[in-house]
Amino acid sequence: MRFRSAPWTLGLTVMGGLGVAAFLSGIWLQLPWLRLASKAVPVLCLAVWLWPPRERYTRWIATGLVLSLVGDLVLETRKDLFLAGLGSFLLAHVAYVAAYLTASRTPRWKLGVPFLVSGAGIWWFLQPGLGELALPVGVYVAVICTMMWRSAALMGSEGLARREQWAALIGALCFGLSDTLLSLRMFVHPFEGLSYAIILLYWAGQLGIALSAVPSPGRSEAQPVVVGSN
Repeated sequence: MRFRSAPWTLGLTVMGGLGVAAFLSGIWLQLPWLRLASKAVPVLCLAVWLWPPRERYTRWIATGLVLSLVGDLVLETRKDLFLAGLGSFLLAHVAYVAAYLTASRTPRWKLGVPFLVSGAGIWWFLQPGLGELALPVGVYVAVICTMMWRSAALMGSEGLARREQWAALIGALCFGLSDTLLSLRMFVHPFEGLSYAIILLYWAGQLGIALSAVPSPGRSEAQPVVVGSN
């Protein structure tokens, strides 16, 4: 397919890399216009790379990337639209959960316990600084923890190849760590230099999640995704 050809992939990689460099430069030089112009470029390149999404798993992942792209633009455009941006990313995580459920619906409740405990602990730690945002942030924390749990539940399933399972899990964990650092900076203390780690982990997370939608050799995209029984 065209979107996986070497020149096409190379071109999107270069464009995404330029977007990364431009945004990091915007942070360093304190240029809001440069950050706004470049922040969504890496995720846009990932969404284009997956186009056209032909199976359910890929369609849900592509939907999550597009929703994330919207969230990027909203949050970078106006800081007072925080709830709108949060809602967009929440829907992105719902899309990722839907994708993971097409590959495995086995509950694997024990895997969810660490995410439940860590999510509750993070929300409790943030609560003094949340004010009226306590409820929406709590809902968001619950959804992203669910997303990470369902990515972990993919491990050993039949719906995705081993490489795709690891890509989904590592991507989800990077995304979760990025959001944790962001929440600490926003609601606890404005730690210096944390912006670089937050955005790089975010992009790494999106890359891993996108890679999980690219079939490994031996599984064509046209094949249906099998619900694993683990």
